[in-house]
Amino acid sequence: MHGGVSFKPYRQQFDQIVGYSALNYYQTYNASEGFFGIQDQPGSDDLLLMLDYGIFYEFLPMEHLGDPHAATLQLDEVSEGVVYALVISTNAGLWRYLLGDTIVFTSTDPYRIQVVGRTRLFINAFGEELIIDNAEEGIRRAAIASGAVVNDFTAGPIYMENDKCGGHEWIIEFDQKPTKMKVFAQLLDDSLKELNTDYEAKRSSDLSLGFPMIKGVPSGTFYEWMKSKGKLGGQNKVPRLSNDRRVLEEVNAFLEEEKVMIEQ
Repeated sequence: MHGGVSFKPYRQQFDQIVGYSALNYYQTYNASEGFFGIQDQPGSDDLLLMLDYGIFYEFLPMEHLGDPHAATLQLDEVSEGVVYALVISTNAGLWRYLLGDTIVFTSTDPYRIQVVGRTRLFINAFGEELIIDNAEEGIRRAAIASGAVVNDFTAGPIYMENDKCGGHEWIIEFDQKPTKMKVFAQLLDDSLKELNTDYEAKRSSDLSLGFPMIKGVPSGTFYEWMKSKGKLGGQNKVPRLSNDRRVLEEVNAFLEEEKVMIEQ
């Protein structure tokens, strides 16, 4: 049973530890604010939305996030495949609370969802609209194809400069490194193109988005970075995507200070 963070990057490690590929994984979707979803079907990542747990749901289309006058949708108005920010009111006293999670409906009869990210975890510096679900699935595919095992990662934009196009910088912690980092980068890039048509369009001919820059760091690096910030514990998570360079610059400064070995 798992929940709280996406399990995609870790499933490969669990399969290796347990040594049993037919192990059943079941996801729950809960937080301090309430209990929202349960995986009710084996072999499916979809979560059955809990409608009788004292929570009233509203759904804000992501393109309207930040608009104080945007109208939310109720349950009978949602569509499948659209990314919504989740808004909740609860019998514990929360009123129209923006939870910070983004979801998509995979079914409206019954109502089933997938959690695809956080309202603050995305990169859209060049119109690529890369969400955390794309990033985690891309990392998973690249790891499997290259024989690597990924512990954690963070990524953000490389801004355009003079006649150079922009790009994405990835700092990835490997438990088992790929044989060639360039091959891993190519696999990640190809996977993101398949998963996200906006990313693919921006990568076309390297016009506005260049080939990803990958920095590989050893196992335990992100633990030590979080420790240095006083943010250890289950309620603190590595921000995997950022729409600016603040997190990247913090991590890069830590790597330089601690003289962590980087592979590119």
